[in-house]
Amino acid sequence: TMPSKNYASTRFSAMGEITPANVAGLKSAFTFSLGVNKGQEAAPIVANNTMYVVTAFPNIVYALDLTRPGAPMKWMYQPKPAPAAQGVACCDVVNRGGTYDAGKYIFNTLDGETIALDAATGKQVWKTHLGNINLGETMTMAPLVAEGRVYVGDSGGEMGVRGWVAALDEGSGKLVW
Repeated sequence: TMPSKNYASTRFSAMGEITPANVAGLKSAFTFSLGVNKGQEAAPIVANNTMYVVTAFPNIVYALDLTRPGAPMKWMYQPKPAPAAQGVACCDVVNRGGTYDAGKYIFNTLDGETIALDAATGKQVWKTHLGNINLGETMTMAPLVAEGRVYVGDSGGEMGVRGWVAALDEGSGKLVW
C-alpha cells in the first residue's frame, strides 16, 4: 500500500511463490493502457483487491478491479493540473506514485497539489495546493503517510528551486507545518 513497499523503501518482496523452477511459466494476466505517452515512474499500489496507478502529466488516477477477469476499470479521476507546469518540470513530467491509507488514495499533481481520493469511489476527499509553478516548483514525489500526516515536498532543486517539506492532516488536507 506504500510506494517502495515500506518506510525503509526496501522495494523487496519476500514472496516465495515465484521461483527459478517456475518463472518460465509466468504469463500476462492483463494489460491496461494508461493513455499517456510520457515516462511512467509510478509503481502501482494494491489494496483491498484494487490496483491504483497514477500517470505522468496529466496525473490521471485509475483504479482496477483485481477480482474480475482482465482487471476492468472501477473508476478514473482526472485532476486537470495546470498545463504550464509542464514547462517548468525539471526532470520530465513524471509522477512517482501515490499511496493508500485509511481508505484513501493520496497523490501529487505536477502543478503542486496533493489530493486524497476515496479509494472505493474515486471521489475527491480533499485537495491542498502547495507548490507554485511560477517559482519553478513542481511535485513529482509519492506522498508518505505516517501517524495521520501526509508528508510531501517539491521538485526542481536542479533548476535552483528552494526545497521544502510539508505535513498535511490526513483527514482534512489542512497544512500542519
